[in-house]
Amino acid sequence: MVKIRDGQVANRPIYAAIGVSLEGEKDVLGLWAGTGGEGAKFWMGVLTDIKNRGVQDTFFLVCDGLKGLPEVVSNVWPLTTVQTCIIHLIRNTFRLASKKDWDALKKDVRPIYTAPNAAAAEMALEELKEKWGRQYGAMGLLRVWLTSDL
Repeated sequence: MVKIRDGQVANRPIYAAIGVSLEGEKDVLGLWAGTGGEGAKFWMGVLTDIKNRGVQDTFFLVCDGLKGLPEVVSNVWPLTTVQTCIIHLIRNTFRLASKKDWDALKKDVRPIYTAPNAAAAEMALEELKEKWGRQYGAMGLLRVWLTSDL
């Protein structure tokens, strides 16, 4: 959020699109000032703008899980995989857990998303399931990780 003067001073969100090339080079693709609503229509304009400026295709797009965004992305780049970012997956998971367990869960989830390889992530996931699976078997993150490829 930044303060922007447009007749009067108001807090407005600034959205950034960052691309990573096949060579691993990062590039800021653009910055957009939001007007309060972050819907699929807004993102359709942003993605179309990016495409019109030369981005021909994307392998995957990491986002916050906004409803309707996968459809918008597939309209602009049909072969793109849309992936929810790990921070948003974790946040959504903790909403289903008791607040008193959040600190311990954060500590136990971290080895999964910081694992150096898939085998280590699977081992950390198994440890998480053993410790928390019975109490929080319905947690969204556990379901996501159990059903996806690491």
